This record gives sequence, C-alpha cells and structure tokens, in this order.
Amino acid sequence: MALSRSARLGALATAAASFLLIAASSAPTPGADGIGDPYFPQLGNGGFDARHYDLDVAYNPDTDRLDGRTTLTARATQNLSAFDLDLQKLDVTKVEVNGRRADFTRAGDEIHITPRGTLPKDRTFTVTVTYGGVPEALNGPIVFGSDYGWMKTTDGVFVACEPNAASTWFPSSDHPSDKATYDIRIKAPKGLTGVSNGRLVSTYDRGGQTVTHWRENRPMATYLATATIGKFDVKTGKTPAGTPVYVAIDPVLANSNSVDVYGVTAEATDYWSQVFGPYPFEETGAIVDDMPEAGFSLEVQSKPAYSAVRSESTIVHELAHQWFGDSVSVERWKDIWLNEGFATYAQWLWSEHKGIRSAHDSFVAGYNARPADSAFWQITVADPQRDTMFASAVYQRGAMTLQMLRERIGDTAFFKLLPAWTKLHRYGNANTADFIRLAEKISGQQLDDLFQTWIYTTGKPVV
Repeated sequence: MALSRSARLGALATAAASFLLIAASSAPTPGADGIGDPYFPQLGNGGFDARHYDLDVAYNPDTDRLDGRTTLTARATQNLSAFDLDLQKLDVTKVEVNGRRADFTRAGDEIHITPRGTLPKDRTFTVTVTYGGVPEALNGPIVFGSDYGWMKTTDGVFVACEPNAASTWFPSSDHPSDKATYDIRIKAPKGLTGVSNGRLVSTYDRGGQTVTHWRENRPMATYLATATIGKFDVKTGKTPAGTPVYVAIDPVLANSNSVDVYGVTAEATDYWSQVFGPYPFEETGAIVDDMPEAGFSLEVQSKPAYSAVRSESTIVHELAHQWFGDSVSVERWKDIWLNEGFATYAQWLWSEHKGIRSAHDSFVAGYNARPADSAFWQITVADPQRDTMFASAVYQRGAMTLQMLRERIGDTAFFKLLPAWTKLHRYGNANTADFIRLAEKISGQQLDDLFQTWIYTTGKPVV
C-alpha cells in the first residue's frame, strides 16, 4: 500500500525529530562536579566510573613536601566533554588525558579538566595528574575536633582520611560510592618505610630513597587509602586460618604496648571470618604510629591505622570494619551507622565471645547510662547530619539497634543475616533500606517499627 505525499512528509518530519532528539541526548556534556551527597555535595564526580588508581608519591619529611603523579583509569558513563577531580590545596603542573595534554582550571577543591576530544560513553580512558606542594590536614567538628587526612609526625606522616580527606594528597573521585583498585608507590628517605593497602609488591632502595610498591586488588573507597611513612618494626606471618598478616609498629611505642597487636589482629580476623563471612581482602594487619594528636584510629583497608597503641576492643572494632564499611561501603554518608554501629556491635560480640559480658548486658549498660534528657538521644542515627556523623549515638545507638534486632528475630536469623549482608554487597555499596529489606527477608518478619524507633526517631525508646 502506497503512502500519500502528506503521509510521507509527516513520516520524514517524525524521523527528523527523532534523529535530532537522539543527537541531542548523545551530545558531549561535562560531568557533574559532585555526586550530590547531601553532606558533601561536591565530593565525588559525575560522568565517569573510577576503575583503577596508579599513585606515585614522593615525600620529604624535612620540608613536608609531597610530589605526586596519579593516573586514574575510568569508564565514561556519558559522552564527556569535560570532567572534574577532587584535589585540595596542592599545585597541579600538568594534566594528560589518554596521553595527550589537556586543559584544566582550578576552582576551590576541584580540578576541571577539558580533554582535546570527546570521551565516548562506555569507553575507558586515563587521566594523569602531576602535582606537588605541602599537604594540609583538615580540621573541624566532623572527626572529634581532631586533625585528619595527611598528618605530619616526628619522623614522617600518618594518613587517615575519613570522610573527605583523600583529596588532601591525591586527585580522585573522593566519595565511597566510586570505588576502585589501586597501585600505590611511596618514595621516602632511606631508613623510613612507606606502608599502604593490600599486599607489598616490592621494596628497594634507589639513591637516597626507599621505594615501596603496594597493590590493592579489591575495590576500595578513596578515604581508606593510606601512604603512612615512618620508622616501623614490621612483623609478617599468617593467621591460624592462613590469611597473610602485616603489622607495622612505631618503635617509639614498643615499651608502651600492653596489647599484642599482631596476635589480636590474627585472632580477630579469623573469628570475624566465621561470624561475618570470608575475610574480603588479601592481607590483614595494622599500622601503629606515634600520633597521639590524631586521637582516633581508622579502618584503613587491609591494615587499620592506629594513632597510638590502642586497646584490644579498638582492634576488633577496626577489623570488623573490613566487612562493614570497607568491603560493604555506604552509598551516602548519612548511612554511616551501617559502618560504625556494626563495628561497635562487633565489640559487644567480642566481649560475649571472650566470656566477659553478653551483648545484651552491653546494651543494658549503655541504655541505662544515658538518661532520657541526654543529648545522646537527640541524634537521628539514620541521618545524623554532617557535623555529627561520628556522634557517639551513631556508634552506640547503632549497636543497640542491632541488639534489638537480634532479640526480635532470634539468634539463628540474626547470625544468618550478617554474612548474607556482607556476601550480597561484597566490594560494593549499600544503604539502610537495603539492610532492612534483607533483615525482613531472612527473618520473615515486618520490621519497620523497630527501625523507626531506633534509628529514624529521636528520644530514648521505651524498652
């Protein structure tokens, strides 16, 4: 059947409009300068998915100068005309995209990069940034009022970057939703050791420097990366179950160490592997540095970093984070209780395991210790707000929530839930709704009331 002339013209017009619509939708555009996390709107970057970081950093403790070269391999998620990376304070001298010089500008903590041509959607590209300067630690109310990020010590540097300080020492998409694998090469004056994530690939002296090359083959959030440098006594071996162990301790702390860091690390890694599911990384360990000014420890992936000799309870907390926070990371920072509440509850489980106190009794002690008018009960655990995201309620009330869940659904379902959670989201990201959904599926119970009471509502719940 033949079409009339008017019908043919109408069809041509429709086809032309469709072509223009497709062309417009595929036209190259700049990636967003942040992923839109309400707590840190400009952290992370749009338009691409980070796949692998190759970091080459040289540090001189005498001058506190860092010189770096970072190559990021990424996949474009749209047709990219330009994109951003996060980098604070340090001076950028050159940017290359796919080996060709690229234009760039700086605006605050953003590097805005314009490659010579379009980066097609779904294609992999590389961006190499050469930079240097004196890194500055961050400070503020977020992390207990302490400095965090790149922190100078008497013999080197202590690097612990949660939540937003990875960009104090390397350009990145600095948000836990954009995880990648890493090669990290650290150059430091001979006699100092650079310790980082994953396994040690090589170490050698070149001129007056010692170079250590570390490789993290499992996806990692930027804030979990470290390049801690100093004098360390190193002990290596394997846990009883066979996981490699690397523990580095500042010799200044040798005589003040009342905790067997190596022994507890090995024992807890194996125990949590039974409770939470298989250990998610190639190596376990610890970095213990003489940095009391930091006042905190951090669950650095594969090697938690301790700013002084910490207690056994702190060690088991940071190791539990290897499952809750490192392997399974938050989608947005408001869900931080999925990290801290779980690691705190792990401390209660460890006390129970050791026959010291049951998790129920830990709950009762924490609950009774805080009167109803305490500010503790005024934090909304599921959305604690940026400046109070590490408030004690996120840790303790988060752990209380898990104990209430355990008592509601019973031990069989609860201890099935924990490894199911870490398996379902292994090396990925998740949120609170995901956890509630899985808890209801495994328990066969409707749990909205429990979570509404304990993490979505302020005030002291009636038990």
